[in-house]
Amino acid sequence: MSVDVEISKNQLCPNFQEAFKILGKKWNGLIIESLLLKGPLRFRELANEIDECSDRVLAERLKELDQEEIVTRKTFDDSALIIYELSDKGTELKPIMSGLHSWSDKWCCQTD
Repeated sequence: MSVDVEISKNQLCPNFQEAFKILGKKWNGLIIESLLLKGPLRFRELANEIDECSDRVLAERLKELDQEEIVTRKTFDDSALIIYELSDKGTELKPIMSGLHSWSDKWCCQTD
C-alpha cells in the first residue's frame, strides 16, 4: 500500500473539511436554499422564510456567508434598503442542494 493511499484513508481533504465548516453550520443550508428558491431577499423576508432562526443568529450567519463570498449584501444610495442575494459562488451550490433534496426525499421523510 502506498503512503498516499494510507494518508487518504486517514485524512479527509482539507477543502472538503472547509466546505463542511461553512455548509454544515446550522441555518446556512436553509439560508442558501431560501435565496436559491426566492432570489434576492431583504433581511425580514429571509427571517420569515427561516422563522425558527433568531434574528441575531441569522445576522451572524449572513455576515459569515458574506465573508465566504457565498452571499452578497447589497445596499443602495439614499436608502436604508439592504438586499441579500447569492453570489456566483453561492449559485453554484444549486446542483448540490438539488441532490440533497433528492437524498432527503428518499431517506429522511419516510413514514412507515
